[in-house]
Amino acid sequence: MAELEIQNQNLMPKLIDYLAFLLQRVAEANDIKGRFQPQKISVFHGLTKPNISIQSYLERIFKYANCSPCCFVVAYVYLDRFTQCQPSLPINSFNIHRLLITSVMIAAKFMDDMYYNNAYYAKVGGISTTEMNFLEVDFLFGLGFHLNVTPTTFQTYCAYLQKEMLLIQPPPMNLQDSSLFMGRSPKLQYICYNEDESSSLQQQQQLVV
Repeated sequence: MAELEIQNQNLMPKLIDYLAFLLQRVAEANDIKGRFQPQKISVFHGLTKPNISIQSYLERIFKYANCSPCCFVVAYVYLDRFTQCQPSLPINSFNIHRLLITSVMIAAKFMDDMYYNNAYYAKVGGISTTEMNFLEVDFLFGLGFHLNVTPTTFQTYCAYLQKEMLLIQPPPMNLQDSSLFMGRSPKLQYICYNEDESSSLQQQQQLVV
């Protein structure tokens, strides 16, 4: 998948920081929403919120997964697809960690020629191998096994993320200041693009309300 590469490798730490910031804000917003509207429980939900922050967890995955940098963008694409395919399972503080480790692992398997097995990713993620296997299967079915990411889609996500990272220095304290969050309504379930309706880098962001 040589055509799916992040040209500026120096952007990776900043990308990890921004993804963590984005997902943290989305999770917190959906936590508040969940107080007023019941949300479906899935295999990705923990009984309690993990003690490790999303920022530290994502940095841990980045440090130990040793996957190609493009896998984190592809994982982001997968999370976008998952939330659109499973609107009753919004990202929140109880499921984001498992969704992250699963999406990165699947992205690595799909994108990289060499990758670690499920047992290794389970150790990185702090879960059992059995649970990692269940999460992988559930995530794949949740995606409808839609794993292919075209160069156009990849570059669209990269371009948008890079643009947002340049615009937000430092990241805004108010979620509404960021145009790259999962929807403008209180639902906050979707991330970025509906790639089925986009065939060029000029496609405008689709915000689901």
